[in-house]
Amino acid sequence: MFDCFTSAHEIADAVRARDLESDELLNLYLERIDERGDVTNSFVTVTREDAREDARNVRSRLDDEEQLPLAGVPVAIKDLADTREGVRNTLGLKAFEENVASESSVIVQRLLDAGAVVVGTTNTPELGHRVRTINDVVGATSTPWDPEGEVNSGGSSGGSAAALADGLCALATGSDVGGSLRNPASCCGVFSLKPSHAVVPRGNHVNGYRGHTPFGVHGPMARSVEDLRLLFDVLRGRDTVDPFSLPRKTTNSSKTYDSDISEHSFAYSPDLDLFSVASEVRETMEAMVSELEDAGADVERVSLEPPEFGGLTYSYSVMVTTFFATAVSELEMEHGFDLLDLHGDSLPQSLVTLVRQGRSNDVMSYTEADFVRTEMYREIEEVVTGYDALLTPTLATPPLTHDEPMPTEIDGESTNGLPTSWMLSWIFNMTGHPVVNAPAGTVDGLPVGVQIVGEIYTDHRLLKVASAYEEAVLHDWSYPDES
Repeated sequence: MFDCFTSAHEIADAVRARDLESDELLNLYLERIDERGDVTNSFVTVTREDAREDARNVRSRLDDEEQLPLAGVPVAIKDLADTREGVRNTLGLKAFEENVASESSVIVQRLLDAGAVVVGTTNTPELGHRVRTINDVVGATSTPWDPEGEVNSGGSSGGSAAALADGLCALATGSDVGGSLRNPASCCGVFSLKPSHAVVPRGNHVNGYRGHTPFGVHGPMARSVEDLRLLFDVLRGRDTVDPFSLPRKTTNSSKTYDSDISEHSFAYSPDLDLFSVASEVRETMEAMVSELEDAGADVERVSLEPPEFGGLTYSYSVMVTTFFATAVSELEMEHGFDLLDLHGDSLPQSLVTLVRQGRSNDVMSYTEADFVRTEMYREIEEVVTGYDALLTPTLATPPLTHDEPMPTEIDGESTNGLPTSWMLSWIFNMTGHPVVNAPAGTVDGLPVGVQIVGEIYTDHRLLKVASAYEEAVLHDWSYPDES
């Protein structure tokens, strides 16, 4: 029996075996989107006719004996850089509300080549610049774990995470410059992978060299590690548009990750010796660690000696503001107008501030930020090389509502009231390590995520470790509306 929570790999196997028709499955998903779409407000555009054509093409391509790893699998794409030709691409910006993509991005083209059925584009804050998904185009996206619809799905890949958790797609794409794959995955109780730098190509036609310093990445989101691997294998590999993208070192990994948790060792840090973390999150992490230990895993609580927090946040600020200022410049070059001059009134002040700050950064400040990053990289690398993975919370508190301010106090300690004190995720954009977000448990019915951090360029090995974690800790995990 197939439903909207059936795994992606089971769907693809059944479609290839002709035990399931891709168009019949698509109808199930479109019906559920119609029924549940307003609950989370996950989608910006539902591409019904394109999806139906995708599903028809899957049947004919299988008749021609094409190898389709995502045969018939319904996939949602983030409404940012993951564009499909002829489909609205708002980037969360009111000024781009009616913008239509002129070409399909490398990510989307790889999905289509693999036989995926793209069901629509998912919500994101303006240019992905916020840690909660909300904008003036379609509004806020909620996590399906909150029946009142007041708790945000996280950002900036919040639409993708919420759609997955609510059974509106089987796989989804996201991107990440500070936690945008992991933060919403944590808030929605799903899995995501922030890959090692350059493993998944960025595909930026205007500025291929934006990726010269490991920082922003594209990556997969799913409801299981095996599905995460399936999508990762489709997305990864060299693309000529991205001069930094890496060739595939191996063919697709084995279909399943058979791994006993007792074979693995973990380092565990509740705060990276940098962050204030809410007591209820710490308690959830400790309970998760106890489950791992009871299942036979070796878990060692470790201390780190990171650079001073203020220096790290300053370095990240220089990098991230330059990133968004550059993103706006790329848009202006591509579309031929000054976004801040012509549409500044429609932009949130938070984005305008980021862009202006980024434009004021000097070259030496940008390059010297790498000194602090290097210190942090060496500290994380020393930890992860001694274990199979490092475990640490994704967020310092449970998910936030749509409009509550960033916490200025966590666990009785004052914070800077900025996202850099709320997310533990941005550290690994600075260092470049691959990270899987996995559910760790719940607090008052809301999901809490754990980051599983591996050595750079060991993404498949990290997924194997995450699969063992999933088997040991999440054997009873289910979603709020999963039947």
